[in-house]
Amino acid sequence: MVDNKTVTTYSEKAADYAALGCKRSEQKQLADFLALLPAGGSILDLGCGPGFHAEVMMDKGYAVRAMDATPAFIEAAQARSVDAALGHFDDLSDVAAYDGIWANFSLLHAPKDKFPHHLAAIHLALKPHGVFYLGLKLGKGEKRDSIGRFYAYYEEAELRDYLQDAGFTNITASYGEGPGLTATIDPFIMLTAWRA
Repeated sequence: MVDNKTVTTYSEKAADYAALGCKRSEQKQLADFLALLPAGGSILDLGCGPGFHAEVMMDKGYAVRAMDATPAFIEAAQARSVDAALGHFDDLSDVAAYDGIWANFSLLHAPKDKFPHHLAAIHLALKPHGVFYLGLKLGKGEKRDSIGRFYAYYEEAELRDYLQDAGFTNITASYGEGPGLTATIDPFIMLTAWRA
């Protein structure tokens, strides 16, 4: 299920979002994530935005597929030569297809009651011993931000429970904070987990 208001907001602000680029914290997390994968491995960028991260992965020799629900982002990613397709989290149906799945501040736009379903699909789409990266904003509940985007907020203990219930192991977490499109400084959490 796509939240049309969120997609519309991203479509209207696609250029502003693209101007944010790949933040320093994301560059480090991406490098750490890639270091866990086999050279030339397969990656899904789930909620790829304009394709910044997918482009870096490709430049480092990985086989990358990308998906996003915002048409303007797919166009931007394709302009970077990313194999990007329009799709929502519910469209993920691959089985044991990826060495890694990168979900960088994308699943926070899915309702909390759908989160276990999405994690189960991600777990299924990973190869055995595949790596899942997840970036989310910290907090509680669900709400829209000042520009209309839907957000689900999580705390670390809650996320660990969700990931373990979905079959993930070896969960590690780090924290940060920074501005996004609304220019507010928001705390966030980044987790890495393995398919057993």
